Amino acid sequence: MRRVVVWGTGNMGSTAIRSTVAFPGLELAGVITSSTAKAGCDAATFAGLDADTGVLTTTDADAALADCDAVAYMASGDIRPEEAVNDIERCLRAGAHVVTPSLYSLYDPRSAPREWVDRLTAAAEHGGSTLLVSGVDPGWANDALAVMAAGLCTGIKTISCQEIFDYSTYDQPYAVRVSCGFGGSMDKVPMMLLPSVPTMVWGGNIRLIGRGLGLEIDEITEVVERLPLEESVENVMGHFEKGSQGAFWLKIIGWCAGKQRIVIDHITRIDPACAPHWPQPDDAHLGGVGDHRVVVDGDPQLTIVSRADVPGGTRADGGNTTAANRLLGAIEWLATQKAGIYDGLDVPLHTPLPASVEATRWA
Repeated sequence: MRRVVVWGTGNMGSTAIRSTVAFPGLELAGVITSSTAKAGCDAATFAGLDADTGVLTTTDADAALADCDAVAYMASGDIRPEEAVNDIERCLRAGAHVVTPSLYSLYDPRSAPREWVDRLTAAAEHGGSTLLVSGVDPGWANDALAVMAAGLCTGIKTISCQEIFDYSTYDQPYAVRVSCGFGGSMDKVPMMLLPSVPTMVWGGNIRLIGRGLGLEIDEITEVVERLPLEESVENVMGHFEKGSQGAFWLKIIGWCAGKQRIVIDHITRIDPACAPHWPQPDDAHLGGVGDHRVVVDGDPQLTIVSRADVPGGTRADGGNTTAANRLLGAIEWLATQKAGIYDGLDVPLHTPLPASVEATRWA
């Protein structure tokens, strides 16, 4: 059993706790929190588990790191990237393998900030440890899945990776209102849609797909379209005023020799009635609120639609669970590799486990 510490108790942290408790071959060894108010609570409190885990949250990171094989680092890196790098460096130096979705720039280590790569590589070599930064989107839905889909085609013109989602089900007010700008003025461009930010977040995945398929991406461009709400709406995050931002369609386009080759699309709404003429979830007629797609314009024309649901949760919770499981599933593979940083194409989507361990996956 690999002993795993989950660092963070927020949206992704709670998901990782729940997954670690049930994941084949893993054992929850600790939970790190930065909040003294949360310290001393059983991990089950944050994961919504029916039974206590016997693992209490702690603010003592050193003590937790001294008794684990790996860390699932789930603290935010969006608005505190330097702090996240420092934390991950600390884990690697302590000899823990680290998996995390928190640093978008490191999804493709080859194009990541050189200072970060050098620091984290040195930390990994010092601790004999490894690092994987990945998730769902950016992550498996637009790197490994896209490359796998391409393997089913003889010829390819373009690969498009799409997320189509109703964010009224994503109860994260800062991300929804501030980062994405829903409910904000149409005169102000939100942080997520500022020039160069989408490329920072998803450019690594475009380069990974290109590299996995023998394509050198020589330019990445961005196209953004935004639409206002035609009527005011209410959801779990409160009131969203008529005329404020209600939907956006973001395209990040990877070019090669003057041709669009790899496109990552985000068609995102705060209410399903907004932008009805834009692409809708595959099961929208049944009340579906979102899915991910890989669309290959080639021979054959191929579309793969994926969506994830968890009991009692939203489809956003389901997506978060796939992100956590992608990372947790990589730990066994990473533990057998040379110290260093790995990416989403290095690590198999399903890493081999002993048959007796793999069998425990069956409910």
